[in-house]
Amino acid sequence: MNFLDLAKRRYATKKYDATKKISAAQIEELKAIIRLSPSSINSQPWKFTFVTNEKVKAKLAAQSYTNENSINDVGLVVVFSVMEDIEHFEARNISILPEGWIKGFYEPLVRARGEQATKSWMENQVYLSLGYFLSACISLGLDATPMEGIDRQAYKAILGQEGYAPLFVVTVGYADHTDTAHPTVSPKTRFELEEIIESI
Repeated sequence: MNFLDLAKRRYATKKYDATKKISAAQIEELKAIIRLSPSSINSQPWKFTFVTNEKVKAKLAAQSYTNENSINDVGLVVVFSVMEDIEHFEARNISILPEGWIKGFYEPLVRARGEQATKSWMENQVYLSLGYFLSACISLGLDATPMEGIDRQAYKAILGQEGYAPLFVVTVGYADHTDTAHPTVSPKTRFELEEIIESI
């Protein structure tokens, strides 16, 4: 199946089949794929936490507002987090990059804009990995849903994360055939191509 067909099939699943669980082999493949996510100047200011433990998932679900059922019904939840400390990020991630990338881009165009702008740029890199991950999921025949509706501080405490701040999660599993949001039931709605694509 080509990518366009996969894009037509992919959707934000609202109801999962709790009886069908993602396999260990699929989880390992997703880990290998997400590791290869693109980021500006290969900065990689992220951590991806793969959660399959039912007790931990239940705790996260309770801090996920309207997404509680989705998290409880899937076999895998992936928490996308960003590095919190800029100095640590620069020492660990930036210092090993080619000098031209540091002096020619990071320092004058990112860091020079201040702490808030730098942190925003770092978060943007984590969001870049989201589209990559969602595409990977559908390519493996898996359904997935990105969710920003979480209590970030509660997630951080539950996961015991040091130096990283959760931004959003993705549930991964298999859609329930009765999901009313499925494209076969509720077709995707998008603006017409001519309205959003400009060719010059």
